[in-house]
Parts: sequence; C-alpha cells; structure tokens
Amino acid sequence: MGNIIVDLPVKPLTPQPFGLTGISCSPLGIGTVKWGRTEGLKHTPFELPDDATLHRLLDDAAAAGINVLDTAPSYGLSEARIGQLLADRKHDFLIFTKAGESFENGRPRWDFRASSIRHSVENSLRLLRTDRLAGVTLHCPLDDLGVITSSEAPATLAALRAEGKIGLAGFSVMSTNGGLRAVPLFDHLMVAWNTGFHEHEPVIHAAANAGRGILLKKVLSSGHLHGTSPTGALTAARTLPGHPVSLVGTLSPAHLAENIRALTSPSPA
Repeated sequence: MGNIIVDLPVKPLTPQPFGLTGISCSPLGIGTVKWGRTEGLKHTPFELPDDATLHRLLDDAAAAGINVLDTAPSYGLSEARIGQLLADRKHDFLIFTKAGESFENGRPRWDFRASSIRHSVENSLRLLRTDRLAGVTLHCPLDDLGVITSSEAPATLAALRAEGKIGLAGFSVMSTNGGLRAVPLFDHLMVAWNTGFHEHEPVIHAAANAGRGILLKKVLSSGHLHGTSPTGALTAARTLPGHPVSLVGTLSPAHLAENIRALTSPSPA
C-alpha cells in the first residue's frame, strides 16, 4: 500500500455498515468506467489513463480508507486493468462488477438469460483474477421491471451467490417501480441520485428500511452538475438514510482528495 500523499486528509474515511449484508464499506467508492472506455460516454472527452496514474489513485484511495471499486463488463478494459493492477493487493478493495449489459460496436447490448449472466460472471472472475466477487449488480436497461418479472437473471445471481462465486446480488435501478420491486429480492441496490435528481429517493428509503446496501450512481451527474459543487453534492449525499456509498469516477488525484475531504468534514446539520 502506498503512503498517504501530502494533500490527502490525515483522518481516513470511516467504514460504515453496508445495510445488513455483514460487510463494511467506505462512504466513497471509485467508479472505473474511465479506466477502460472512452466511447459513448457523457463525460468531457478524455484519454484512458496510464498504469502509473491508476496505481497512484489506488494507493491514495487505499491510504484514505476507500475500499470499494465499481466496474462492469460494459466498461471496456476496466475489469482486465483492475485485475492486473490489483494482482498483489486484491484484498485491499471490495470489487463490485455488473452483469447483463455489454458494450459492442459503439452500442449497449443487454442479455439476461441464465447462461449469459453466468458466463458474464465467470468472465469477470477471470479478468479480475479472483475466485469471488464482493458483489454483482444487474446492469439494467430502462425496462428494469422486466428484468425482475421476465428474466432468469435474479435467480441466476442467487445461484451464483449460493455457490460462493459472488458475495452479494444487486440491482441497478432505472425506475422507481422497478427499484421498489427489487428491494426485497436483492442484497444491494444501485440508485441514481444527485442534488438535481431525487426521483428515486423512495427506493433509497425503502432499501435503507429493509437493511439493503445502497450504492449511489450519478452523484456528480457525470461531471455536469449545475448549481452545486462536487463537494456540496457529496456532502448532501451524506444526509441520505442507509449509509450509502457514493460512487465517483476520477482520473485526478487532486479531485480524489477533494472528494475525500467532502466526506471527512463535519456532518451537515
């Protein structure tokens, strides 16, 4: 593990219970789509970072108590790069990946058949160089309710969890109805929330009440927040119930340090 760099706060992030799952997660996690893919994203144009930059980010994150990495097969080279980067330190982080969506020829593609979900998870295990994933989240299209009611995916994740290949089975929410239906069926929910988007807050409250783990996506609105700073957005996320983990992608150690400070400053009143 690397040394704490001078611009990181001395006090590390405090792990919090991830619902009633039995694991503890840092309140800030790192999203890694920018580690493996540049095409088809809403972010400002960028180049994939080199390995030295990613090693620096991982060192700084681990030193500050961040223990959650979020990746996906649809994130291009992300899983393979994480597997290589963490070859000798895989126990420093809880790796959450996804299943159900791929990104091929510039377009997303969804497949929730049992064979496809199982193949996706097995491939993720291979690329990430591990025999067990902390969690796998179903990467849903707009019709997330259909994934629950008309696909083999939820049962397949449950089977993989029983086999010990994944720790937690999760669901990425695209609609309030889908999210509410998912709460009793999954260990964790991934929910979009930021200071300008509260539509799925009922799902966050329901998940917290049910003891589910909560991962927040789009907290910084893919870098396009309006009227609120990144620090303000992360500070506001701390007021939500259930000790959610805010997933934020960055390629800048300075931005990472700023995000950590937002979550180690005194809690808002």
